[in-house]
Amino acid sequence: MKELGKKWQDWIGGIAAQGKLGNNGVRLSTEGKVLKAGGIITDGPFVEIKEKLGSFIIVKADSIEEATTLAHGCPAIDEGGSVEIRPVFS
Repeated sequence: MKELGKKWQDWIGGIAAQGKLGNNGVRLSTEGKVLKAGGIITDGPFVEIKEKLGSFIIVKADSIEEATTLAHGCPAIDEGGSVEIRPVFS
């Protein structure tokens, strides 16, 4: 568990070090991308939040493509999960 926690800290710390970590408390868009194991990127579909949302972070990115690049390395992918990349409404 400690090793997995370190992976999360390192990944989020790397995003923060680039000045790309944003604030929470915003509404997610219904559009976006999904990053899966093997670097597979698709347009949705998204799961129902009540079914699968483990956590979320807000990143500052100039495009959905940049946000998708930042999502690479997320420990959830190594654990068999995926990462949804969505714009937010501020």
